[in-house]
Amino acid sequence: MLEAVEAVNVRQKQKLFERISAHFGGALKGRTFALWGLAFKPDTDDMREAPSRVVMEALWAAGARVQAYDPVAMDEARRLYPTETAADGSGVAPKLGLAAKPSLALEGADALVIITEWKEFRSPDLDLVKAKLRTPVIFDGRNLYDPAALARQGFTYYAIGRGASVRKPR
Repeated sequence: MLEAVEAVNVRQKQKLFERISAHFGGALKGRTFALWGLAFKPDTDDMREAPSRVVMEALWAAGARVQAYDPVAMDEARRLYPTETAADGSGVAPKLGLAAKPSLALEGADALVIITEWKEFRSPDLDLVKAKLRTPVIFDGRNLYDPAALARQGFTYYAIGRGASVRKPR
């Protein structure tokens, strides 16, 4: 039974990446994704089994870059991914940029991916989020928002695990 539970947990972590890839038709190379929440859960810097790791590593493997913010786990991310956060002198941005605040992670990103349900992510300025993203797309691994409300604001919203994903009106 424990093996079955573990298999489901691993599958759920992969599902978020699969939704991202499907939305962009598999064309992730050269894209940048804002990622809110690196820690396994709020109020910790523990990233040992964090879904953020699965999503980031899959995005990197597909040729994408991640700009992340977490209120507590930034140092842990630097420790776990020293080569991904360091500039190599080539002029190419590192695979993982760590932003000092959530709004900075959004700068020029193709979409927002929410991993950890930190309180500060529950009521963002959605006008600001929309203005900073290249495309108004949110992949929400924690189901923080109302899909219909986001659709009315012009977002394409994927609520993972809820089954209530909504594409923005055309």
